[in-house]
Amino acid sequence: MASRLLWASRAASYLRISVFHRCFSTVLKDLKYADSHEWVKVDGNSATVGITDHAQDHLGEVVYVELPEVGASITQGDSFGAVESVKATSDVISPVSGEVVQVNEELNNSPGLVNSSPYEKGWIIKVDIKDSGELNNLMDSEKYTKFCEEEDGKH
Repeated sequence: MASRLLWASRAASYLRISVFHRCFSTVLKDLKYADSHEWVKVDGNSATVGITDHAQDHLGEVVYVELPEVGASITQGDSFGAVESVKATSDVISPVSGEVVQVNEELNNSPGLVNSSPYEKGWIIKVDIKDSGELNNLMDSEKYTKFCEEEDGKH
């Protein structure tokens, strides 16, 4: 039985088929997380937003990122863009409300930055936060890690 599992794992790896979700996605302590797998780094009234390592891992290779316009108004819980991968297209849900003040233009030419550097070079937008109280609706790193473990356990 063990040898069959090993063979299946190797075959899946060779064919680039994900059999098991990795349980070691990176979760950074100084960020806030939405249950839709977006992260927020807050600096005063400014926030940087992207998708988590967990999300990019489940999506697979990202081939396109739909960015909003600078100046667009976004609302917590609403979609502001999309991430398209070789597996699927997923909406990006805003973890905070506010005005988009910057978009990561590098993603137009290098959408794979979302995979290779989800918390640094792969950020998606920067926002002027409208209501900092909304941050209380988000999870800290400990709660988000537990949330991901529970979610992966259901699949």
